[in-house]
Amino acid sequence: MTGVSSPYPSLSDLHALGAAQQPQYPDASEVGRVVEALRRRPPLVFAGEVDELRGRIAEAAAGRAFILQAGDCAETFDNVTAVNIKNSLRVQLSMALVLQYAAQVPVVKVGRIAGQYAKPRSSDSETREGVTLPSYRGDAVNGLDFDEASRRNDPQRLVEVYNASAATLNLVRAFVNGGFADLRTVHSWNSEFVRSSAIEARYEALAAEIERALAFMITCGIGGDELRTIHYYASHEALLMEYEHALTRIDSRTGTPYGTSGHMLWIGERTRQLDGAHVELLSRLRNPIGVKVGPTVSPSDAVALVERLDAQHEPGRLTLISRMGADKVRDVLPPIVEAVEATGRKVAWVCDPMHGNTFSTSNGYKTRSFDRVWAEVDGFFDVHAALGTWPGGVHVELTGNDVTECVGGAQELSEENLAQAYESACDPRLNRNQSLELAFYLAQRLNDDMIARGENPVQAFEPHELA
Repeated sequence: MTGVSSPYPSLSDLHALGAAQQPQYPDASEVGRVVEALRRRPPLVFAGEVDELRGRIAEAAAGRAFILQAGDCAETFDNVTAVNIKNSLRVQLSMALVLQYAAQVPVVKVGRIAGQYAKPRSSDSETREGVTLPSYRGDAVNGLDFDEASRRNDPQRLVEVYNASAATLNLVRAFVNGGFADLRTVHSWNSEFVRSSAIEARYEALAAEIERALAFMITCGIGGDELRTIHYYASHEALLMEYEHALTRIDSRTGTPYGTSGHMLWIGERTRQLDGAHVELLSRLRNPIGVKVGPTVSPSDAVALVERLDAQHEPGRLTLISRMGADKVRDVLPPIVEAVEATGRKVAWVCDPMHGNTFSTSNGYKTRSFDRVWAEVDGFFDVHAALGTWPGGVHVELTGNDVTECVGGAQELSEENLAQAYESACDPRLNRNQSLELAFYLAQRLNDDMIARGENPVQAFEPHELA
């Protein structure tokens, strides 16, 4: 891969379009030096891997696969440790295993990982006890501590994003290719966790059933590398113009630009302006592109976006990630789906049940209710069942650690429990048990819907189990 070619829009051209949610840096010359340094770094992901993911997303858009996109709300430099990365990967693999076994369709595993260091904010500043400072925009921009030095927007942090992302991807690749993801050792994925809930007991029972099936396959001579390794991809919101532009490369095979900061990049709800810099930037890249679609998006807005971002009707190119809120999804989503499907494009429809269901508690915590998260997913499935379209996946903020950030679930976490282990740098995440619980609910719903469609997945659950 080579550097960006001259026909590619410059950073100044992109900023002239009005790049939303960009930090203001005190020293423009320092920003320029950082960008040039990043341009000289090797790509974090490679064009062949990106093409592979695009093919897998095309399968999900066609109703032959299901996307599990999951990970941290906002990665932090301090949390780039082997333990944290392993825990996050473990819970996602466990969820994917439950889903794939129940629905008997491939699960495309995409992490919110190795790049999710920047966050859009509703306000440029934050005031506490009469002191006003710049808002925390993620470790890519400034620090979480509420003091002047920490909240200074520092472009050198973009280099640290690259370094942290490279370290994370190196470790993930070692895990998924080195035997950690071997399906024949599914029990070990949770062996280091304290088994303290019915969710984990059910996971262990399902893992035992899968291991028996795998043992039978192996005695028949079926298996090998297919059981030992998995395909796992990195994604993040392509928010910061300097970082994404600096890590764009021209593929030597095709002469086309790829964003090499991640396999899949998405445009957020606050940056999806049709004539804005983010749509312009990502419309030029060969990566599979996601777009967050909230309740203010009209059917005509959605059609205009897909026509701009997927002009060639390319399978696997576009994923629309709805984030409507549990109370709105059944009313707002159907006309959007109908309008986009009428264009002839087969986009992957994915549900983000997190961002539309956030609220603040009486004791000052930002949280989400597990019941409301599931209610939005359930409504998303209802919409697609009624329209005869395929619910192609979910996009979830979670962690593999035992945090207390979202209320409800089998553990029945209350608002009072939130103070015990609230660790998120930004938005609340499902913890390990809540994530596995969501996977079982999803598996049941996928199983039921596929039977209703006349297909015949494994009857992995008794009907009453998840009622």
